[in-house]
Parts: sequence; C-alpha cells; structure tokens
Amino acid sequence: MQLSRILTAPLVVDVRPGAVADLGALLADRRIATEGRVAVAVGPSQGDSVLADLDLGAAQVFRVENSTVDTAVSLGKQLRADAYEAVAGIGGGKTIDVTKFAAHMAGIPMVAVATNLSHDGIASPVSSLEHESGKSSYGVVPPVAVMVDLDRVRSGPPRLVRSGVGDVVNNLSAIADWELAAADRGEPVDGLAVTLARTAAQAVLHQPGTVADDDFLTVLAESLVLSGMAMTVAGSSRPASGGCHEILYAIDQLYPGTANHGELAGVGALFCTYLRGEDRLLALTSACLARHGLPRTPADLGLSHAEFTKAVLHAPATRPGRYTILERLDLDETQIAERVESFAAVVGNAT
Repeated sequence: MQLSRILTAPLVVDVRPGAVADLGALLADRRIATEGRVAVAVGPSQGDSVLADLDLGAAQVFRVENSTVDTAVSLGKQLRADAYEAVAGIGGGKTIDVTKFAAHMAGIPMVAVATNLSHDGIASPVSSLEHESGKSSYGVVPPVAVMVDLDRVRSGPPRLVRSGVGDVVNNLSAIADWELAAADRGEPVDGLAVTLARTAAQAVLHQPGTVADDDFLTVLAESLVLSGMAMTVAGSSRPASGGCHEILYAIDQLYPGTANHGELAGVGALFCTYLRGEDRLLALTSACLARHGLPRTPADLGLSHAEFTKAVLHAPATRPGRYTILERLDLDETQIAERVESFAAVVGNAT
C-alpha cells in the first residue's frame, strides 16, 4: 500500500535582492551543470544588464525576442543540437515560458531567474506561447530551481508586478470552479494541490504593503512559486485556472492586447465569483485588486459591456472539457449581458 507520494519540486527557491549574481554558484553547487556547458536565455528588457552581473564563464547567450511557439522550438533545437547541460531563463514570464518549453524539448534542466512577478509561470509545468491562431498552453517539465531577484523586480515596470497579484488571487475562484466540477461531475480534486494554491492566494490577499515593499514582493514571489507547484502536484492547471482563465483566453483571442495576463485573470475571477454568488470572497478579492491598482470591471480593461459579454459567451470554447461556473450556468448572450451589467454595478460601487 502506498502511504506517501513523491512530489516534483524545485531544488532551490531563492528570493532576495541580488539573487541573480549567484546563478553560477547555484548551477555548480547543486551539480545542475558539472562541465560548464550552460546556455542562458535572456529577455529583451533587462537581459544585457543582468548578464553584466553574472559570472558564467563561457556560457552561450540566446536572446528571446518574443514568446511564440516558433521561437521556443528554435531555441529548443539549438539547445539539443549543441548538447548543453542546462539552460537558465532570465527575464519575465514570456522569457521563462519560452525557455521552459525549449528545455523540455531538449531534455535538459532549466533554472528560472525571474526579473518580474507578472504571473505564476515562474515554477509551473506550463508554458503559455503565442501562435498564428492566438495563444495556447503546453505541458512542460517545471524548473529545477527558481531565483527571484528583488532588485530586478523593483527596477521593472510596477504594472508587471501588480499583474502577479491578479494571477495569484484568482486561484480562489479556480479552486471554487474545481469544486463545482467535483460536485456536478465527480471530477477528482487533489487536496494537496488545493492547499498549495489556496495558501498562495490567501497570503497575497491579506498581505499588507505594496509592490514597492520587499516584504510584500517576497510574499508575492513565494506565492507564485507555490501556485506553480500546485499545478505540478495536480498534473494540470486546474488549481490556478478556471472560468477566470477561460474569460482571459477569450479576451486575448477576441480583443488581443487589451491587458496583460494577471489583469485579465483578476477581472475574470471577480466575474466568476459574482456568478457563484460568493459575496464575501467577491468583496475581499475586489478590495485586494483595488488596493494594488488592478482592473476590476470591463470598463477598467477598456472593454464595453457588449465586448465583455461576447468574451464570456466565447470563454467555454477556449478550454473544451473544463467545467466551471460558466459551463454550469450555460447562459445565453442576453442572460450574460444582464449579469455583466449587474456585476459592473456591484463592483463599481464597492468601496
């Protein structure tokens, strides 16, 4: 009889100012790369300045200019052809997603070095990549180590850090949708995955401070890591992705460029929480998003109520087979429009 299970988790989680400077030591001390054949993938924003702080010997540097499938596949082919021992992805969520996919393709370990906290892809087993038809999520091996350099995070755009808040607190809505699927369809729920995802969301929901504070940034970074681990435990994105992300993907498809991932996730979570009639959670989540200057209504995203209604109508088609409050209610366009109007009034009038 099996009385325990083996969990895939990062060997190292290092969240602190100046962490990136110790990347070389981490690779050597943890024997992630024993012969020094290391590749480094860097994003377009902080890449050059990060490299100046590193001492990685003859490491080969690759530039990640976008987050398309083609870019990830090209990097994966290069990593595989040149027989690298490991790759470090240094940058924001897009760079890390590309590097995770490439490392998975090449069959080598990957270290995530985050310079912003825009979403929970830092330690997740999922890469979200763009293609000619929009954006899709791909299952990958999660990073073997995670580093978050708070100096780099603070020097980046505050909007990207605030985005991470939206992506973490949406876990509570995703969990509620998972529990709906269990009640209505008998879908198994992994209690440990729920525990990790809920703990991450609650930590950020109730953490005082702002994105300008290292204490808050540390909690946010650790929560993003926990959220990624929850998905690894579950074997899917279920503990962090419900109707909230269906709406997110629908907006990305119908109105590309509207907002970033976490901003859309936050509004999607609020709307799904409203549909489920969870007034207390709605108030707590709305207050948290407002405290951090995140969007809460369609208007905050620059969308009309009609546009948001179309996105909600399209949302279930973005994740066929996933059951959430959207699938349970199965509202038509007129019914959705009515709910959007009342939702906007309730949230917009909340203090």
